[in-house]
Amino acid sequence: MRNRRLLAALAVCLVALAIPAAGSSKSTGLPTAIGAGEGSLNLVAWEGYAEDQWVKPFTAATSCKVNRKYAGSSDEMVSLMRSGGGSQYDLVSASGDASLRLIYGKNVQAVNPALIPDFKNFIEPLKSPPHNTIKGVHYGISLQWGPNTLLYNSAKVKPAPTSWAVLYDARNKGKITVPDNPIQIADAALYLMATQKSLGITDPYELNAAQFKAAVALLKKQKPLVKKYWALASDEIDLFKNGDATLGASWPYQTNTLKAAKVPVVDLIPVEGATGWADTWMLSAKSKHPNCAYKWMAWVSTPKVQAQQAVFFGETPANTLACKEMEKIAKGSCAQYHADAPVSYFNQIKFWKTPVADCGNGKQDCKDYSAWQQAWTEVKG
Repeated sequence: MRNRRLLAALAVCLVALAIPAAGSSKSTGLPTAIGAGEGSLNLVAWEGYAEDQWVKPFTAATSCKVNRKYAGSSDEMVSLMRSGGGSQYDLVSASGDASLRLIYGKNVQAVNPALIPDFKNFIEPLKSPPHNTIKGVHYGISLQWGPNTLLYNSAKVKPAPTSWAVLYDARNKGKITVPDNPIQIADAALYLMATQKSLGITDPYELNAAQFKAAVALLKKQKPLVKKYWALASDEIDLFKNGDATLGASWPYQTNTLKAAKVPVVDLIPVEGATGWADTWMLSAKSKHPNCAYKWMAWVSTPKVQAQQAVFFGETPANTLACKEMEKIAKGSCAQYHADAPVSYFNQIKFWKTPVADCGNGKQDCKDYSAWQQAWTEVKG
C-alpha cells in the first residue's frame, strides 16, 4: 500500500465523535456534515472496485488521494481491517459474509446515510439490509450486488453446461477452479438443496451437523478435480487465459475481463440457482480520514459512478437511477445486469451472510463460521 499521510487536526476532532455500540438503537453522535478532506483515503477493496476511471475524478474533485489494497476474500478483508490496531485503512468494500463480523467485532463504526445524497435512490432492500443495518443503525452504505456464476470456455466445454454438477464431475478433473474461500461451502449446500432434498436444506448458510457434513463431503470429493483454488479474481483470469482451467465458479468481472482479452468464455446462473454478494462500504472504527471516506461513499453512490463500476465489473448498482447511465456506457447493460429488474429478482439470490449457530428456527444447532473455516482447511488438505 502506498504511504499514508498524517492525520489533519480536523480529522482528529471528527474521529472523536461518539460511535454507538453494535446493536444500539440510537444513532446519536453521528456527524451531521462532511468536513474538509484530509488529503488521503486508504481502501480495502475487491479488484475492480477502485478503478482509475472514477478514482482520478474523485481525487481531482476532493483532493483525497486514494490508496488501494485489493483483497481476495472476505477473511482477508476482516484481517486487514483489524491489522495495525484497526487504523491502517479507512473503508472496506465488505460483502455480507464479512460485514457482521466487522460490526460485532467493533471494527467499523455507524454512519449517517443522510450525508449520502443518492441514498434515497437506492433499491429498497439495500437501504437497510440485515447485513449492514442493526436495529436501525447503519454500519455502512450499500454499493453493488450480483450473483456468483458458473464460468466456462465455450470452445472447449461441450455441451454447454446448465448445472453446477460439472464442478463435481470427475470427467472434468484438472479443468476446474473455484474460490479459496470458506463461504464456498454455501455453494455446495445450494447444489445439495436442489439435488438432495432429503437433507432438508432451506438456507445454504444455516446448516445443521448433518447438512454441513454432506456439503463438506461434496467439497472433499471435488478437491482432486480442482486445478487451483483462486484467491484473487486475477488468478482465475490467468488460469482461463493460459488454458489451465476451462470451468470455474466465478464473478461477472472475470467474464468481462476475459472477453476483452478475446478468450471465448460464457457465464450463467445454473438451474439450481446461485449464491451472491451484496457489498457495503464500511467505515473503520478508527479511521484517520473520515471526511474523505464520507466523500468517497457519496461519490461512488452517484448514478454515473455506480454505472461505471457496474459495467466494468459486471454487477448491479444499488442506485436505481444508474440504469440510464449504464446505457450510455454500454447499450443493453442495464437489462444485462438486471438493473431494471423487479425486487423479486434480487430476492431469489442467496446472498452471502456470516453463518452463526442460530438456525433461525429457534434452534442453536447450526454450524458457525469458525466451523466453516476449520472445515475449509480440511477440504483443501
